[in-house]
Order: sequence, then C-alpha cells, then structure tokens
Amino acid sequence: MLQQIVAHTPIHVWLLLAFLAWRGIAASRDGEVPLRRLAVLPVVMLVLSLQDMAGRFGLHGLPLVLWLAGAGIGMLAAWRITSPAAPGSAPGMVLQRGSWLPLALIMAIFAAKYTVAVLCTVRPELATQTGFACATCALYGVFNGLFAGRALRCLPLPRALRTAVSR
Repeated sequence: MLQQIVAHTPIHVWLLLAFLAWRGIAASRDGEVPLRRLAVLPVVMLVLSLQDMAGRFGLHGLPLVLWLAGAGIGMLAAWRITSPAAPGSAPGMVLQRGSWLPLALIMAIFAAKYTVAVLCTVRPELATQTGFACATCALYGVFNGLFAGRALRCLPLPRALRTAVSR
C-alpha cells in the first residue's frame, strides 16, 4: 500500500519537498540575511497550511479558532527558544544564527500534511469529522506560529519592547 501511495503522489509534491529541504538546510548556517527574506519560509508555510485547511475543512468555526490558538502558542514558544538576530552590516540586514529547527519544522509539517492528504484520500469521511479537522488545524497552527515567531524574533525591535515581550 505504501508503494501505491508514493507512486500516486504528484511530482510537484516531491519538487516542493526538495525546495523546502533546500531552504531548511540553508537556514542551518549563520549568515547575513535581508529582513524581507526572513518572511519567505513563514509565508510559504502559511499559504500551504491555509490552502490545505480551506480545501479540506474550510476556514471557519472551531478549526480556524484552534489554528489561531496553535499559531499563538507556536509564536510564543519560538520567541522563547530562539535567540534574537544581530544587526547586519547594512540597513535592512540582520545576522541570523544558523539553526536546524527550520529543517525539522519543514520535515514535520510536510509529513503532517502528507499524512493528512493520504488519510483523507483513503478515508474521505475523516475530512468531515470535527475532531480530525480540529486536531489537524491546531497542529498546522503550531507549526505556522513556530515559523512566524522565529522570523519575528529576528526583527530589530527596540530593546524596551524586546524585554517586555520576553517576560
């Protein structure tokens, strides 16, 4: 059965996985990064999650509320576990410490989305079950919050605001 699942996976899914893995590996190295590039991965992951949620469960009701709650929890966790970026050599640039966290998150969200897609293909009635929709959306929210929180942590915030948020 696993062979059938992999064989029927569209090629664009594997291309997307390759792109996301490349971005995750690139994030493992220290480097000077333009602020606008910090948003690329969180935005890509946000679009993928919202697209999947809209197509499977709709963007309303309890699943959306749980996605928002998960995103908030993920953002707070990311703020706590990641270190702030240092200013870069030019305006609009930051020195971002390398981390394997983005790659781990990318692989986890890809595995979650792939699993949800397979489950909903094999058992279509799952998409109509509130518990499945809520758990899936909450998980997607946590992942999206972790990505967004890590990116926000790199913004050059005033010291007073950074201290207030860290409490």
